[in-house]
Amino acid sequence: MKKALLEKGASGIIAEFKRKSPSAGVINDQVSVEAVTTGYVQAGVSGLSILTDKDFFGGRSEDVQVARVLHKIPILRKDFMVDEYQILEAKAIGADVILLIAECLEKERVAQLSAFAKSLGLEVLMEIHSAEQLEKLNPNLDLVGVNNRNLKTMVTSLEASYELAEKIPAEFVKISESGISNPQAVVSLRSQGYRGFLMGEHFMKTANPGEACKEFIKKVAYIEDLLHNAIV
Repeated sequence: MKKALLEKGASGIIAEFKRKSPSAGVINDQVSVEAVTTGYVQAGVSGLSILTDKDFFGGRSEDVQVARVLHKIPILRKDFMVDEYQILEAKAIGADVILLIAECLEKERVAQLSAFAKSLGLEVLMEIHSAEQLEKLNPNLDLVGVNNRNLKTMVTSLEASYELAEKIPAEFVKISESGISNPQAVVSLRSQGYRGFLMGEHFMKTANPGEACKEFIKKVAYIEDLLHNAIV
């Protein structure tokens, strides 16, 4: 995932497959993981994020397995990871990256789980929402994601990403997560050093998530071309 996001010309979009969420309820349970992820890949995403939590997101491990058979691009297994067994499972089902949420893990536990993941050849994305959580960073992490949604209040604001942009050490690839619905926001966040943009609900709430993703990426490229030509 890290390499894919840093490639020249990469869209940076990590498109998410999820049927529902605690904040939005049922988003889209009428589409298949095969169709949606294929649409995402054809649209030019840099990676896939697939929810495997059943209770809150309607996910399942089989969704990752299906996507792995179909696609070669990096896959993030997104779940509430708290145990080494889950990391072994992520490796077994074909994920490339796991998520560790700083909000619900102590610093020592982040270190233990990230080291175990690296021993299996997995990349690690640690999700934060505040500057205080940066003290949980360690060398076994590859990517740092800023969740624009406050998990305590469920309020979403891109200000979280802007406020933390310069505070995240340069050795970690920065990802902005949640609340991104405007192509201009991706352009703006990229100027702040973000290389990944995790998006799910904006695409999944449409009848054709892959097509919505394709149009979004086109609009981002169009805006960036306009800015480039204006500077030149």
